[in-house]
This record gives sequence, C-alpha cells and structure tokens, in this order.
Amino acid sequence: MVTAGIDIGAKTVKVVVANRDRVLGRALVPAGFDAAAAVRQAFDEALAAAAVSGSDLTRILATGTGRKSCPLTDQEVTEVTAAARGVTHLRASCRTVVDVGAEEGRAVRCDARGKVIDFAFNEKCAAGAGAFVEGMARALQVRVEEFGPLSLTSQQAVQMNAQCAVFAESEVVTLIHSKTPREDIARAVLDAIASRIISMLRKIGFEKDVAVIGGVARNPGFVAALQRGLEMDVFVPEHPEYVGALGAALAAQDS
Repeated sequence: MVTAGIDIGAKTVKVVVANRDRVLGRALVPAGFDAAAAVRQAFDEALAAAAVSGSDLTRILATGTGRKSCPLTDQEVTEVTAAARGVTHLRASCRTVVDVGAEEGRAVRCDARGKVIDFAFNEKCAAGAGAFVEGMARALQVRVEEFGPLSLTSQQAVQMNAQCAVFAESEVVTLIHSKTPREDIARAVLDAIASRIISMLRKIGFEKDVAVIGGVARNPGFVAALQRGLEMDVFVPEHPEYVGALGAALAAQDS
C-alpha cells in the first residue's frame, strides 16, 4: 500500500512517499510565494525519488499549517496527530514530542499507539520558533547554520528576560553593545526558546521518551539547551524535518 504525506509548513513543503512501514522517497522545497507550485514540485520530486507514479498511490494526506489548501488532496490530518504518529513509528518508547518549525512550536503527549493525549502551541509569538533564531542570527551577523554550533562554545550563561521576539532583539542589541561574547548571546537565545518549549511541556505533563522534530531540531545548540532544561537526553530522528510528512503518510495507511 503506497501512500504519500504532504507537510505544508510556513517556510518549506515536505513530502514523504511510503509503502507500509518503509519510506520510498522524500523531498523538501521552499514554500515561497506560490505554495501550490511548491507542493507540486516537492510531490513530483518525492515520487521520482521513490520510483513510483501518482497512479501507484492509494491515498494522500496533507498536514501542516497549509493543509486545508493542498492542491493534491482534500484529505488532511492535524500537525499534532501527524507528529505523534511519525515519532512513535520511529521510536516506540516516545511519549512526548517537541515540534519546532519556522513560525511556531508545539508540544504533544501521546500514548504507546501514537494517539494524542494532550498538546500545546506557541503560536502567538515567534520567540519560541525558528524565525526567532533567524532574526537573532542576523543581529549577531552569523549564518543560521553557525548559530547552534557557536552557542556550544559558550563559557558563560547569560540571562535573557524578554519573552517577546521584538523586545528580545532589542535585548540582544544591548548585549552586543556591552561587548558580551557572541557565543554567550547565542546560547542565551537558544536557552530562551528552550524555556518556552519546556513551559509547554510542563503544561501538558510530559513523560519520557522525549523526541524533538521540525527544522529547529537540526540546531545542536537548541537541542543542548532543551536537554539542559529538562535534565534528560532527547531523541532527534535522522530526518527531523520530515517526521510530520511521514506521520501523514503512515496515517493514510491506518484507515
């Protein structure tokens, strides 16, 4: 049974083609201004990687913030459902999912079958998402890819008090002017994001194992900050940005 999951996020579109429990192909493209074109491009690239055609697909499910406007299907699954389904497939022991993308972060608690028990969103402020990291990287004049590794070289924890992305950027500028080392500022930024996520986790009553997915899961500094705050190791899948699309593809096979 060959199915596809399409995760339409704020910044990227991810597609996974799967046959039962095996991933056949995947693709990721920027969402850009024309989301429909991005979906079709990612879909075609994933089909090519999987060496299958659209007619081979039994079902397609969409997820993500743009799921309701997916041009290839009117069938959808929520982000939290897709995240839980994908994570528990990759590691059955996981009961909590941290999903941090470009524009929002979410925490999900699920059972052994991947069924969602509770969840919480950080959707009203970018201070708990990837866009915040991008803004702070610009302020520090470093590439986004360098931001996490830079934070890991910090020798001193610096407190950031602002809970809003706008005020936090002003606070970062103040730290820069006071000659605070860039690595310490980078760590403070990621500690602040992790603190927001941990607040959501405590709200839903998290339990082990904890998985981290989404594009920000590729930031080693954020993962380290989260582990420090939780005082435990977390599981980061090999392809964390594709887990939502994987979960949608697997959910398409469940019914």
